[in-house]
Order: sequence, then structure tokens, then C-alpha cells
Amino acid sequence: MTAPIPRAALWRMIAGAALISTTSIFVRWAHVGPTESAFWRMAFGGAMLFALLAVRKQWRGIEWRDWAWLVLPAFAFGADLFIWHRSIEYIGPGLATLVANFQVFIMALAGVLFFRERLGPRFLFGLVLALIGLWLLVGADWSSFTPRFRVGVWLGLSTGVAYAVYLLSLRRAQLERPGLTPMRALCLNSVICAAMLALAVLVEHGSFAIPDTETWAALLGLGLFGQVLGWVLIASAMPQLPASLVGLLLLLQPALSFVLDVILFARPTSPADWIGLALSLLGIFVGSVRLRPAPVAEPA
Repeated sequence: MTAPIPRAALWRMIAGAALISTTSIFVRWAHVGPTESAFWRMAFGGAMLFALLAVRKQWRGIEWRDWAWLVLPAFAFGADLFIWHRSIEYIGPGLATLVANFQVFIMALAGVLFFRERLGPRFLFGLVLALIGLWLLVGADWSSFTPRFRVGVWLGLSTGVAYAVYLLSLRRAQLERPGLTPMRALCLNSVICAAMLALAVLVEHGSFAIPDTETWAALLGLGLFGQVLGWVLIASAMPQLPASLVGLLLLLQPALSFVLDVILFARPTSPADWIGLALSLLGIFVGSVRLRPAPVAEPA
């Protein structure tokens, strides 16, 4: 008999996915540059996570090796945000979030290359569905789009590469350093990432000034909902839910981002766009099902 799904974990997962779907919207609302908004997301999020760990008395026991193991994940996530926030500017929050979720296929290919996992028919079917959906969204009218829009699409796809590196390197860091619980890892990663993005702001001759109340609200919301509450809820719910259900619920992020883009920013959307969205989400879900390793496979 199949074990019942814990309702509390299910609702935490839904709430977490819904919260992180707002991150691209907050980026669009903030009246600062893409690198600056990425920095403030990490700075505010890291400070909030540190406060939460301190209140719970879970900050103790962190060693310098924990920081060292998170340098690569922080660099990869910083690159992810650096690229993705520009994609949001160029093509809008909904499409930028959807395209970035193609990291599912990059992760699967990484599994083949580094962990000798097999790509079955299900994965290939999901990839075909997702590519057809993406073609309906952007490929069919590619020649009519501005150069800026086309660059935004490629930036969104590149985001998926950086995010895949982040997930793989973070997983390795947590395996090597058992004391890096999800919240600890997220906090340290945020702090290191904020430092790296601060350097990027300085190199670009940007400004750390927050110009108005709306931007303050957007950046605080970006840190609180996107970096803290959303991922804390997801991290606490994931171990209690089937992997397939987790993959399905995480698709709320790109789906809600797209819908919010249409509602809040009046994104022009045709029936073909909605069909493309549905096919892309279905393909991503099908392709995200955990692959079974080959019988004799060992990590490369």
C-alpha cells in the first residue's frame, strides 16, 4: 500500500514554490540595475538567514572548510543571477523564468557525463515536448523579435547552465561537509555570493544606493520570499514527498511567474503562447523524473 502524502509537507512545498515564483517580479519592480538587485537579494537574504540561524542557535560549529567548499556554488549562483536578471530585463519575468528551468535537461546530461546515468525514452520525450513548447513561444516568430529579445532568450538558457553547476557543486559540498545543513549552506552561500556580486557592482561602476520606497520593498521582498521563506519551506518539505510530486510542484514557479507577468505587466500572449507554455512545463516535468543509474555505475 502506498504511504499517504503528508499534507503539511505538501502545503509547505506549494507555498515555497509559489513564493519563489515572485522573485522575477520583484526584480522587475526594483529600480536598480540587474547586478545590484542580485547583490541585494543575496545580502538581505543572507542577513535574514543568519538571524534565523542565530535565534535557533544553529550557527555554531561552522568551520573555514565549510566556507571553502561553498566558493564554487556561490560563484555559480552569482553567475546565474547576473545572467538571469538581465534576461528578465530583456524578455520579461515569465519567459525568463520558464527558459531558465530548462536546467532540468542540463542536469540530466551532467548525470550522464559524471555519474553514468542513462537517458531513457521518457527523458527524450520530455525534451522534445519542451523544445516544441519553446518553439511556439519564441521560435515561430524569431525573425520578428528585436536583437535585445533574442539575446534575452539566450541569456535565459545560459542561466540554466550556471544553475546546474550551482546545484551539482552545492550537492558535492554538502556530501563532503555533513555539517552543512540546507539552511546553513544557503546562508553561507548567500554571504559569499553577495561579496562576489558586490565586486561585480564595483567593476561595473554601479551604485549600492536604493533610490525609493518601492525599490526597498521589492529588494526586501526578493530577499525574504525568494532567498529565505521560499527555500526554507521547500527544503523542509522535499524529504517527505515523492520525487515526482516535488518535480511537479516546483513547476508552479515558472507557471505562476508567467501568469503574473501577463497580469502585472500586460505581457502580450496569444493562444500559441499558452500552448507553448503548457508543452514546455509538461516536457520539463517529464524530463525531471529521477534517472536510474546503470547497474555498475559509480560517480566519475
